[in-house]
Amino acid sequence: MFRVRSTLVALGAASLVLIGACAAPAPFETRSGPPGSAPAGELAEFYDQQVAFERCAPYATTALDEKLFADDRYDCARVQVPVDYADPDGPRGEVALLRVKARGEKIGSLLVNPGGPGGSGMNFVALLGPLWAAGPVGERFDVIGFDPRGVGASTPRVDCYTDAEYERGEGFSGALVPDVADEQEARMVAQRCAEGSGGPQALASFGTSNVVRDMDVLRATLGDEKLSYLGISYGTQLGAVYAEAFPQNVRAMALDSAIDPDLTATEFNFAQMTGFQKAFERYAADCATSADCPLGTDPVRATEAFQAIARPLLEHPAPTADGRGLTYDDVMNAVTSALYAQSLWPKLTEGLAELAAGRGDVLQAQRDSAFGRGPDGRYNNSGDAAYAIRCMDLPRRTPAEQTELARQIRAAAPFTDSGRPVRESHHECEAWPQPPTLPQPWVTGPVGLPPTLTISITGDPATPYEGGINLARVLGGSLLTVEGAQHGIALLGQSECVDGLVADYLIDLQTPPDDARCTA
Repeated sequence: MFRVRSTLVALGAASLVLIGACAAPAPFETRSGPPGSAPAGELAEFYDQQVAFERCAPYATTALDEKLFADDRYDCARVQVPVDYADPDGPRGEVALLRVKARGEKIGSLLVNPGGPGGSGMNFVALLGPLWAAGPVGERFDVIGFDPRGVGASTPRVDCYTDAEYERGEGFSGALVPDVADEQEARMVAQRCAEGSGGPQALASFGTSNVVRDMDVLRATLGDEKLSYLGISYGTQLGAVYAEAFPQNVRAMALDSAIDPDLTATEFNFAQMTGFQKAFERYAADCATSADCPLGTDPVRATEAFQAIARPLLEHPAPTADGRGLTYDDVMNAVTSALYAQSLWPKLTEGLAELAAGRGDVLQAQRDSAFGRGPDGRYNNSGDAAYAIRCMDLPRRTPAEQTELARQIRAAAPFTDSGRPVRESHHECEAWPQPPTLPQPWVTGPVGLPPTLTISITGDPATPYEGGINLARVLGGSLLTVEGAQHGIALLGQSECVDGLVADYLIDLQTPPDDARCTA
C-alpha cells in the first residue's frame, strides 16, 4: 500500500484524468423569488419534505459520538438532497443533523458549521451542549449542527482509507498542502476514494457548491423563512458562498476566523504557513522564558533546536506505549495542531521535552486528536472528507507550480523544513473525476445582504487576521477584532466580550460598533 507523502505544501494539482463517466455538477445559481421561497419544479419535493427527529444514538460513527449522542437533550434527523442538483431525479443523499431545542421563546434555527472542511457539525454542537444549556443563544434558537455531505453521519460518505491503514501511517498525511509522487499514484488515490465513497458521481458531489445548496434545503425543511448561521474557519467560506447564492434568504450570519476572499488558493496556503511560522516563533519566545524549555532559552535558535529533535524521526520513529511509534509526519501534525491555540502550548512543551528524552507518547496523543482518532483506534472521516471537498473546490496546480510552492513555503516556514531536498510532486486531486465546481474568486460581493458579523483574531495562525477584514468588506458587514493567539472563539465560552456581542447580533440583529475590540 502506498502512502500520500507530506511536504506541507498546498491543495492544488495538474491535469485532470477521468476515472469514471458522470455528469459534472452544474454551477449553482442564485434563486429568484420572494425571501424564503422554495423553488418550483423538480426541487420542490426536497424543500417541502417533513423532517422526523429521533434519538441520536443510531447516528454515531465514532466512540466519542456514541458517548455524546446518548444524551437525551439532543435529537437527530436526516434530510434528503439530490447527489447532483442537475439531476434531481437521480441518486439521493442524506444530510444528518443534530438539534438542541431552544429553551425559551424561539426565533428559529441556528445552523452551525465548525470548519475543516470535513468537520462534523453534529459532534461540535453536542460537545458544546453545556454552553447552549446556559447561554442566551441556546434559549432563543434551536441550535442545529449538520454534517455536510460526505462527512460523518451524512451519506454518501467519503471513505478513502481504513482505520488500519491510518494506524500504519498510510493514506492522507494531514499536511496543509499534500502531494503524491506521480500521475499513477494520483489515479490510485482517486480510484480508491471513488470506490469507497459511492462511485465517481458521489465523489464529484462533495464540494462547497453543493453543500451551499444543501444548506438552503435545510433552512426550508427546518421551517425557517431566512437562515441564521454560525460558521467557523472553512465555515466562513460556506457562509459567504451561501450569502452570495441566496442573499434573499439570509437573516443573520456570524463568521468566525475567516478564510480570506481576496487571496487565491495558493496565496492563502502561503499565508497560512506564514501564520504558523509566526505562531511557532511566539510559542518559542514564550517557552524560552523557562530554563527547561526543550527548544532552549534563545528564541532565535528555536527552529534549529526543533529540527534537531524532529528530523531524526525521518529514519527512526520514537517509541510509544502502544507500539505504533511517532513518525516525523506525526510530529509535524501534532505541533501544527498545537499552534492553533495558546492554551495548548504547555502540552506542546511537555511533548517536545519527552521527545527530546526519547519518547513520543504526548505528541502522539496530540496527533491522534488532530486526526480524529478515538481511544479504540477508530478514526472519524474528517481527513478523507477534507481532501475530497477541497478537490472539488480548488484550482489545480501543475507539478512545476506545486514544486515551486513547496520551496516558497519552506522558506516562509522553516520550522517545517525536513532537511530533505524539495522534489517535483503532483497533487492527489490530479485524477479526480470532475473539475472543481467552486467559482474563483468564490465570493465577490456586494450582494445586498442584511448586516453580517465577521470575527477575526489578531494572532490567528490558520486564518490570518487580514482575512476577516477582507471578508467583512466584501460582504459589506461589521468586523469584531479580537486580541489573541488562537483559531476560533465565537460562542465557545472563552470570552464574555465576544460571546455577548455575537449573541446580541444573532438574537437582536444588533451589530457592534465599528471599532469594537475584545480580548481572548
